Amino acid sequence: MLPRGRPRALGATALLLLLLLFGFFLFREDLECERHERGGSGAFPCVLTPRIPLDGRPRGAAALDGDPQVDHRGHNRSDCVPPRPLPPKCELLHVAIVCAGHKSSRDVITLVKSMLFYRKNPLHLHLVTDAVARNILETLFHTWMVPAVWPQVSWIPNKHYSGLYGLMKLVLPGALPPDLARVVVLDTDITFASDIAELWALFAHFSDQQAIGLVENQSNWYLGNLWRNHKPWPALGRGFNTGGDSVILLQLDRLRQAGWEQMWRLTATQELLTLPATSLADQDIFNAVIKGHPGLVHPLPCVWNVQLSDHTLAERCYLEAADIKVIHWNSPKKLRVKNKHVEFFRTLHLTFLEYDGNLLRRELFGCPSPLPPEAEQLQQALAQLDEEDACLAFRQQQLTVHRVHITFLPHEPPPPRPHDITLVAQLSMDRLQVLEALCRHWPGPMSLALYLTDAEAQQFLRFVEASAVLSARKDVAYHVVYREGPLYPINQIRNVALAQALTPYVFLSDIDFLPAHSLYDYLRASIEQLRLGGGRKAALVVPAFETLHYHFRFPSSKAELLALLDAGALYTFRYHEWPRGHAPTDYARWREAQAPYRVQWAADYEPYVVVPRDCPRYDPRFVGFGWNKVAHIVELDAQEYELLVLPEAFAIHLPHTPSLDISRFRSSTTYRDCLQALKEEFHQDLSRRYGAAALKYLTALRQP
Repeated sequence: MLPRGRPRALGATALLLLLLLFGFFLFREDLECERHERGGSGAFPCVLTPRIPLDGRPRGAAALDGDPQVDHRGHNRSDCVPPRPLPPKCELLHVAIVCAGHKSSRDVITLVKSMLFYRKNPLHLHLVTDAVARNILETLFHTWMVPAVWPQVSWIPNKHYSGLYGLMKLVLPGALPPDLARVVVLDTDITFASDIAELWALFAHFSDQQAIGLVENQSNWYLGNLWRNHKPWPALGRGFNTGGDSVILLQLDRLRQAGWEQMWRLTATQELLTLPATSLADQDIFNAVIKGHPGLVHPLPCVWNVQLSDHTLAERCYLEAADIKVIHWNSPKKLRVKNKHVEFFRTLHLTFLEYDGNLLRRELFGCPSPLPPEAEQLQQALAQLDEEDACLAFRQQQLTVHRVHITFLPHEPPPPRPHDITLVAQLSMDRLQVLEALCRHWPGPMSLALYLTDAEAQQFLRFVEASAVLSARKDVAYHVVYREGPLYPINQIRNVALAQALTPYVFLSDIDFLPAHSLYDYLRASIEQLRLGGGRKAALVVPAFETLHYHFRFPSSKAELLALLDAGALYTFRYHEWPRGHAPTDYARWREAQAPYRVQWAADYEPYVVVPRDCPRYDPRFVGFGWNKVAHIVELDAQEYELLVLPEAFAIHLPHTPSLDISRFRSSTTYRDCLQALKEEFHQDLSRRYGAAALKYLTALRQP
């Protein structure tokens, strides 16, 4: 984490940055990347370099047309130097990424996957974020647990840099830890096609004065005269690219010694005397500084920033796929861009977008690194498991730490209200079709956790974006729990959704239930009338019903529901298969009830309830089918929650095909035996925590 005082220290530049941001727009064009190869015996491959030579003197406009350096193939002749060796195998490489918002948080994962796939060195990721991305990425990297990767999530408070993340690269020398000497700076919308250690090795090319490694700007913008009154900021020749989707090498110690912050602030202030604002954000300021201090810059080979747009000439950077080091999509069309080799680039990008991130939890052999305490404890627990145990899969699944990406889509929390309620549920890919109906029935906030693979997460994203109903609901928070293991970790998924609820109360439901249209308002009114906010511990029971028909008329009131119940179109939930699961609700009494009434806990009771947000979490040992909700209700009863049935509340279960875990439960004796073993262990834990008060649960368990 950054020192607490550092963001406030940076606040002195906020006013200047706001002036620079005014008029900000992104302008991307393409520039030629050149390569010259010398053949012959004993020749070494050329290092690709842009037009601006290492001496820092611009070639000017002549470099674009008729420059004698351009060979007969239209490629620049490069200075060829022997390739530098890669850094030592276990050298720690530092990478800084500026990330703000929900989309950028998704993009950074694809970037990191591509880095991890090729890397052979330990990595220290410095993630400079806003508050939204900080919350997302801290959770994600904490649960990803990749060996030899140390994420350091920092953030700049919005009161200082709200909306200025396009300028954050200017202040990185002051924002990053003061003892950090060098760093590779990456934007989120790029994909690696090689080992980042090769990029790190380019620091060895720097002269003693050079402190910034950049790829030449790939447009004619800084040459001026693109239209009448076009007056760009000053630049060295065609300038250098530092804008979105760029790759920068920063020798931080040299920048600090050179007085970088004073240097760029003074330059920006001087230019703002004659120019109204920056047009290309930090790129204008970097280039203006480099214009006055050309010795600071070291040109990077263009293969480290292969830019894709409709009119790109990026193919001149490479002769074959093996030449490409980093690609990015600098067109608003992204994957739909027209390019000679777009299918190759698209396939590479999609490979990492949908790649199973669990497979990147691999050790770097020969580079010992200490494990975080949580990872070490997990390894010890897994090592103690009996390989001959028939229930080994159950025990492994409950110990699995799943990657979690909270608020996978943009989310706007509702304004605080004293009796507000969040609907909490979990689902998998085969239940997506229920979401639109659920949004129509429940107008309040929701926290939904989805158990998906990396590829399914992208399908879910497209599903929501294509739905007018779902894309309009910004008060629904979607959290992706990435799939791992053979059994469905239902209670772990529920706990993710429950932990992310932001309202004082939660309605613990299942995704296959549609609540009454009026239920959200009715529950809030009931909480107020029952005065639950005064410390009274209560669980409000919402009676559950079911229909066996895929198409039916949803009742608009309790009276209509009772009519459908009497006509045989509805049933009390699980009436035919497991009546004891909801029998204590006392449906006969509910028919006539005009006020909430209290019911007693009974064995196997599993109602859907409204409870305070800080209620007990679900027991993660119960995976797959069976007893996952029952154990939670036992815990509520053990903690002396009243069970109050609401007389006007109801939810109706929709029919669906049986899940894989239900089929396993029904067909496998071993599965049922393992569930029984988990029940007994659960009751033993209850006895240790609640003493004699837990005796009634053990007695109920032993009843037939």
